[in-house]
Amino acid sequence: MAGARTLGVLGGSGLYDLPDLTEVERIEVETPFGPPSDAYVRGRLGETTLVFLPRHGVGHRILPGELNARANIWGFKKLGVERILSISAVGSLKEDIAPGDVVCVDQFIDRTRARPSTFFGDGIAAHVAFGEPVCAQLHPVLVEAARAATCRVHARGTYVCMEGPAFSTRAESLLHRSFGAHVIGMTNLPEAKLAREAELCYVTLALSTDYDAWREGEEAVSVEAVLEILRANVERARETIRQLARRLPETRNCACKDALKHAIMTPPDLVPETTRARLELIIGRYVGGESAE
Repeated sequence: MAGARTLGVLGGSGLYDLPDLTEVERIEVETPFGPPSDAYVRGRLGETTLVFLPRHGVGHRILPGELNARANIWGFKKLGVERILSISAVGSLKEDIAPGDVVCVDQFIDRTRARPSTFFGDGIAAHVAFGEPVCAQLHPVLVEAARAATCRVHARGTYVCMEGPAFSTRAESLLHRSFGAHVIGMTNLPEAKLAREAELCYVTLALSTDYDAWREGEEAVSVEAVLEILRANVERARETIRQLARRLPETRNCACKDALKHAIMTPPDLVPETTRARLELIIGRYVGGESAE
């Protein structure tokens, strides 16, 4: 069931299942980096195979800073996923991005601390290009899908990823606005970096729930207010997934699929065997092993 017509979906706050799937199976995946957030749910959505993972686990029990992003991304790769759609609740940093709007993010600013953000190290060094952090082929397809889902869509935007789990202070919110950023969330980094290292396409559908803390006269962000908007956003997200699945390109012609081609700096004969074995799924075609080309 794997291949180009396979879409991975990372469900964010409020999106814990996809009721439209048929031929559903739950798959527990063991990874060299520990357990993913939950079991993966694989099924069919029309002509597309869809692999869904609730980012925070069923029941929303994992904090943003506790997410095992390496395991989550590695698990998608293991299951044959080549493209990942991240569904993410965010705060708006712009007046014209109202609660309930969606943003098809195309840039990120990393404000997290001490989250593992690479598969590499332990005897192997690699530096992937990340100037354009979302898939150039898949991003316009996502914009089209979101518009078909009758969302109020902002086709581009910069996502600030903060550590959390507390929401921003007003001073922090004003600082993030001064960056020229559009939305703020707590989860998409290091996910996007790891997806690029794993040569997976990654795009983000950011669902605005509130105006963060910057807006004069606006009450401070509350969990209750966020949850109310989240409930309204869930069906928008589901319909966008349906529309994207129908439009998924048959083949990948983007740079994501070869992101490691010139990125690995360490000569193959210097890579420790334990590191080579742990990363074979990701580096095998370049550094050797049973999947080498």
